[in-house]
Amino acid sequence: MYAKISVVKPKQESIISGNFPRKQRNSLNSSMSIRNLITTIFLVLLITTGAVTAQNRSGEPIPAMPVLLTQLEQMNVREGWLKERLGTLLLPMMKRNGIDIWIVVNEEFHSDPVTEHIVPPIPIVGRRDVFLFIDRGERIERIAIVRYLEERLKNHYTVLNPPRNEMAAALKKIVDERAPKTIALNYLGNRGQQSGLTYDGYKFLAEALGAENEKKFVSAAKLLTEYFDTRVPDELAHYEKAVLATDVITRRAFSNQVIKPGKTTVGDVRWWMMQQVNKLGLGIWFQPDMRVQRQAKSTGTSQQFLSTADEALILERGDVIHVDFGLIYMGLSTDWQKHGYILKAGERNVPAGLKAAMLNTNRLQDILFSFARSGMTGSEVYDKTMVECKKQGIEAMIYSHPIGAHGHGLGASIDFRRGIGGDEDRLRLGSYTSIELNTSTAVPEWGGQKITIMAEDDAVMTPTGFRFIRPRQTEFYLIK
Repeated sequence: MYAKISVVKPKQESIISGNFPRKQRNSLNSSMSIRNLITTIFLVLLITTGAVTAQNRSGEPIPAMPVLLTQLEQMNVREGWLKERLGTLLLPMMKRNGIDIWIVVNEEFHSDPVTEHIVPPIPIVGRRDVFLFIDRGERIERIAIVRYLEERLKNHYTVLNPPRNEMAAALKKIVDERAPKTIALNYLGNRGQQSGLTYDGYKFLAEALGAENEKKFVSAAKLLTEYFDTRVPDELAHYEKAVLATDVITRRAFSNQVIKPGKTTVGDVRWWMMQQVNKLGLGIWFQPDMRVQRQAKSTGTSQQFLSTADEALILERGDVIHVDFGLIYMGLSTDWQKHGYILKAGERNVPAGLKAAMLNTNRLQDILFSFARSGMTGSEVYDKTMVECKKQGIEAMIYSHPIGAHGHGLGASIDFRRGIGGDEDRLRLGSYTSIELNTSTAVPEWGGQKITIMAEDDAVMTPTGFRFIRPRQTEFYLIK
């Protein structure tokens, strides 16, 4: 819908004085007409493109929301990604992990979390469906044994549709004819994405395939780590839009467009953000969390992190506010943490002590980026970063994690909870990592009270190290 703009053209003689010579008046009148035209075009573009007039961070305009694909457009693009994953990437992964057949069993209303990433983005609603991936030497064979035929499955699988009481026999026939040495199942992993096979699903496989084949069962956990941590190159352009959408919603939330000091509550902001996600047809994988730090007030801690604020808390002037927010677009998850400052009466910017605290978190990011390279374990990056932080006197915590298909993905974590040894996963070229960390800094203006600046930015691993998907935050978002 386009807004109507009425432009009243003033009489040119009233703008350009008749004291000018005629030739000069004509030239000036022409210039004014051009200016009026440019102004009109600018106003139309401003409204029709949905540009946001709200500002934060020292008057910087908030970016416009990216243009997102329709559901059908998303389906077609994601099917292209799936063809590359299943047709090109999966077979070498199976070979590297010593897997001859990989079987995924999906139960209605108890889906294996892997299922949505091996089929087109459609609901799978059969009572029980089985997907097989078979190493046939130079090619991969893919078979789906399903209760209900779905047209798009045929783009990726040989689809079998036996009666329910013949499904087990059909499965055994396929496996026996291929005579695998190993049959990988989604169990015995330490994460939910690796352990989606239900007890009933396991019993079904064991009874259908028989005791000899059951001896060949192995965990698909390592295969799943590689599968989920490997990105299709074409995903990046769409992931950049997902991160931009996350950024735009966050900046709007942390502006006077949403926050009215002394009136707006934490709950108001959280639910406003969730409503924006809903309007855009996106998903979320966790609710936005807000934290509020105040002078001479204890925020409290939970699980070694600052406690989240109650929804009823009213945001006041002088508050340092923080949000942790992530959404889902095109099957890809984002994770984002940013800070705002609500100016006190008479203030035009944040106190110097808060700026210094933000700078410390930026320094921590720089240090981590200086060490992190593909092929390194998360432990190696963590150890090197923390040693350098100690040298520079930075009080730091790091808890960065893989991201992409899942908000908390499989792959190398750079994390104090797993940071000293025992982490074999390595940073993978092209994969995404949520650079999540914080620093604590004493603020002189707050009587030496410490403030924690938590940052989280999604990044991609390039040949020269991490690159942020969007520019990181270096200044507080200002609420007047």
